[in-house]
Amino acid sequence: MAEAILVVTMCASQEEAERIGCALVDERLVACASWGSGLTSVFRWQGRIERQSEVILLMKTQADLFERLALRIRELHSYQVPEIVALPVVAGDPDYLAWVRESTSGR
Repeated sequence: MAEAILVVTMCASQEEAERIGCALVDERLVACASWGSGLTSVFRWQGRIERQSEVILLMKTQADLFERLALRIRELHSYQVPEIVALPVVAGDPDYLAWVRESTSGR
């Protein structure tokens, strides 16, 4: 059984999050993409402290798809170095996890 993961990236806009999320669902790299705005990030970039409004994009998928997913996010993303992190799903509803597997299979 494939291990489920939650993949997180931050996007520059609602439109970018929607474009990336929809593409990844269509390509069966993720079972579900959810995004939400209203976040502010503070970070160091190229020697300066930056503050930027961002949109979080959460994606549910299988661990064995992470490398392909990360490559595709980098291709679609506007950031030079996008955040792409995966968190393990340590427990979940069996029916939901089966749906994640089914939705990302058959590529």
